Amino acid sequence: MKRIKLHDRCFRLMIEADVIDREIERVGTQINRELAGERPLFLGVLNGAFMFVADLLKHITIEGTEISFVKIASYAGLSSTGKVQDLIGLREDITGRTVVILEDMIDSGESIMHMKKMLEEKHPKQVKVAALFYKPKALKYDLTIDYKCIALENDFVVGHGLDYDGLGRNYPDLYVVDEGTNEN
Repeated sequence: MKRIKLHDRCFRLMIEADVIDREIERVGTQINRELAGERPLFLGVLNGAFMFVADLLKHITIEGTEISFVKIASYAGLSSTGKVQDLIGLREDITGRTVVILEDMIDSGESIMHMKKMLEEKHPKQVKVAALFYKPKALKYDLTIDYKCIALENDFVVGHGLDYDGLGRNYPDLYVVDEGTNEN
């Protein structure tokens, strides 16, 4: 079994990259079908969503598609801080536009709820949410995730854009923390 070590933690392979890629392609096909003619603005949430954004946009064929990024943070170490911070803001005029938030991971839903509120104040036509990974059991809000790739249990994972204190984003596979092999 493939394992990696990041800082003081060991992680074991959970989902291989080809499985992730197939799910991203499936969601891209769904978005193309549902948003045809919308001229959507895809809004990637940095840092984690960079791989998801790049992988998904390879499959988007909608004419007039644009991409932008915002950076927010709510994690420290292995857990959410519960506080969302805007770090880099939206510069585009989204009045009357369809906006699709591209998020690497939705767990509590705090970050997405914060972003949706911020975006709705700018009068878009509609705001959709796409998640590479999501944790249904961790959701604390009644949140619609319009485009879902892969559901996970409430475990800490790294890879495919997700990190543990800055490390692990570069791995194409997804790894889960392996509690039995971590250093104390």
